Amino acid sequence: MGSSVSRAVGYGCAALGAAFFSTKAIFIKLAFEEQVDASLMLAYRMLFATPVFVAIGIWAYAQRRAKGLPPPDRRNVAWAVVTGFLGYYVASAFDFAGLQYISASLERLVLFTYPLFVMLIAAAFYGEPLTRFGIAAAAVTYIGLAIVFTVDLPTGGRNTAIGTALVLGAAISFAWYQILAKRFIAPLGTALFTSVALTSAGVFCVLHQVVFGSGSFAASPRFLWLSFGCAMVATVLPTFLINAGLARVSPQAVSMISTVSPVVTIGLAIQILGEPFTPVDAIGSALVLLGVGLFTFGDSRSRPARVAPQASASAPAEILPGPARASEP
Repeated sequence: MGSSVSRAVGYGCAALGAAFFSTKAIFIKLAFEEQVDASLMLAYRMLFATPVFVAIGIWAYAQRRAKGLPPPDRRNVAWAVVTGFLGYYVASAFDFAGLQYISASLERLVLFTYPLFVMLIAAAFYGEPLTRFGIAAAAVTYIGLAIVFTVDLPTGGRNTAIGTALVLGAAISFAWYQILAKRFIAPLGTALFTSVALTSAGVFCVLHQVVFGSGSFAASPRFLWLSFGCAMVATVLPTFLINAGLARVSPQAVSMISTVSPVVTIGLAIQILGEPFTPVDAIGSALVLLGVGLFTFGDSRSRPARVAPQASASAPAEILPGPARASEP
């Protein structure tokens, strides 16, 4: 009975985490109604979220010392900073910029394809084999994206192309984050790695506003509240919820549950933002969900058959649970 309850709690936490992550684009689009400034939104989101991750890092470091473990290796910490730069600064900068041009629904569908980029990058740079299941899933997914893109193109025109390209950049950056993160989660521990990666990303996001943005942090109260909501509801809270889910159920189960994320975003975008959603949009979205769901299912089935590489190996056999599964850009 206890294990059944624990699994049920794990599934619930994973579903809630995925749902809360889905609100990110809604907060951003609402903030853009007040003040269209992707750099400022990016900076305030991390200004509000970073203190929480700093506190996590202090706690994780204290736990490490209490267990008599040596201080973390500087090289591993440096690589955690690099992965944070890729996964939560570069990817977020692309993502937030893309939302200036495209709908929240299209953004979520494009960003949701990052697991397929993990597969393609691993095959191109690390010698991972491409499976028929993976190729079929990628084909279905991108046919679906092409349908949604074609529907949105007449309305958005050049903006649709620019926004989609920017969010694809976010998906590729986050895929690289997942691949690199695998190597440094284990030596640092999930909590400390997450803290270093997201804290460094927070610094880069604030510097982005200073160097590449207007340099001003002036914002209306509503903009600030929406930025705070994006930080807490769409960043910090789902990170804890999905980590709680990973502690009780398998990462494969969490990945499958996370496929509800675009559905939640699309529903919220229709209800809150008034975004149109035609039957053709529904067909394209269904194909994207089907493709990513097929890839996740196939990956979870083949995962036990894989042989885990040695720590020094260059080809990752799988993406470990932890921040790579627990957060989105």
